[in-house]
Amino acid sequence: MVRASVAAERAGLRSVSVVASYFVRQAQATARALGAENLAVAEYPGVPMTDSEEELQRKVKEVLLNNVIEGLTTSAADSAKPVEPGMRDIVFKGTLKEVHEFFVKNLWTDGLPIIPPTIEEVERFLAFTDRSPDEVVGVLPPENRQATIWNIAVNGVMAGCRPEYMPILVPIVEAIADPEFRLEDAGSTPGWEPLLILNGPIIKELDFNYGCGVMRVGRQANTSLGRFLRLYMRNVAGLRIPPGDTDKGSIAYTFNVALAENEDAVAEIGWQPFSVDRGFKRGENVVTVQSVMSISGPCYSGGHTALDHLETLAELIGRRSMTYWAAHSIVEGRSHPLFLLSPSVAGVLARDGWTKDAIREYLYDNVKAPAGFLEKLRRQSGKTSFSFCSWVERGLLPREYCESTDPERMIHVFLRPEWIGIVVSGDPGRNQSKGYVQNQKQGPPISKRIALPASWQ
Repeated sequence: MVRASVAAERAGLRSVSVVASYFVRQAQATARALGAENLAVAEYPGVPMTDSEEELQRKVKEVLLNNVIEGLTTSAADSAKPVEPGMRDIVFKGTLKEVHEFFVKNLWTDGLPIIPPTIEEVERFLAFTDRSPDEVVGVLPPENRQATIWNIAVNGVMAGCRPEYMPILVPIVEAIADPEFRLEDAGSTPGWEPLLILNGPIIKELDFNYGCGVMRVGRQANTSLGRFLRLYMRNVAGLRIPPGDTDKGSIAYTFNVALAENEDAVAEIGWQPFSVDRGFKRGENVVTVQSVMSISGPCYSGGHTALDHLETLAELIGRRSMTYWAAHSIVEGRSHPLFLLSPSVAGVLARDGWTKDAIREYLYDNVKAPAGFLEKLRRQSGKTSFSFCSWVERGLLPREYCESTDPERMIHVFLRPEWIGIVVSGDPGRNQSKGYVQNQKQGPPISKRIALPASWQ
């Protein structure tokens, strides 16, 4: 709504954005980020999706209409923008506790204790890159702040990273700065989190966990990289939960630790690592960043044939965990679900002659859901009149989504088999897998090569 209003204003048309109560501050922050500081907003009081039709009509007549008129006829006062510190400015001096309290007060931390980013500590990180400290990697919405090599190092220090992680931190930021990643939507209500996937010799060189407890907080490399990305999105991109006003994740969850693939296990069973699926050569150091909206429960599959496991993966991860968001993915035309397989499960599949592509085709063909059920879920999330057939009639979806009007007709949950990601990691002594639901076209996988400095050895 706000983006459409900004476009109208730039075209010379007066506008007002209709926004529910709990989105007003986010709408104002989005407008500021788009350079429209005083964009008019008309508040709808409450939560329209839980109001009855009668209550909705009453609020529109008695409250919203007046707010729309006021927004169209009243000019808002200009507000001064805060001045931000320079690259090497000393912003505070004090004890460790005092520094922490100062950062909390200024909303510069995730609430956990931070390592104070002194110039000396920042320069230790800069020693692990050949790039200039003032180089601009990109401009990050919603606050349109420059991402630089310097502030990457600053947030790396704060997050508890080691200086030698710096070659990974830079491509992480390059990934989220890629317009394809759509960082501007990272504050949306689903509350999705980015996930880092790591490949290459650097996994062992820097002691990343790729075995038991791979996704548990506890190993410095995995944990601090995950924290760095969330901290960077907060401090530089400007995505902050209340008392900030740019992150509207309704419930959301905390950061993911970095997922390192077990490339020894991948090689042993004859598969290629995830990075090769992403278009890189085996043996290259690569980091991939993608959004994750939800994670399935642990999926235990048993048996000595591939189908023993695939049937369980399709049912527990595919149909039960990934179905909810299928209608949204179909409408947006993008979805990149991720299957994380333990080495033992992947070993059975490979031993039975199944390639990754064959597994993807199986999951695509066998994970389906009733059209009526998907339409209901889509309507409950906000698209109140949605149906697949209406979108097909308008030319917005292919004919396959309306081959009949039977609400029980089955529709693919996954859009394309080649978009299904497969990573091998976790406890090699247990037959467990998990699924990661990606948030449609927001935060699709972006992979970047990790460039090591000339002095790395």
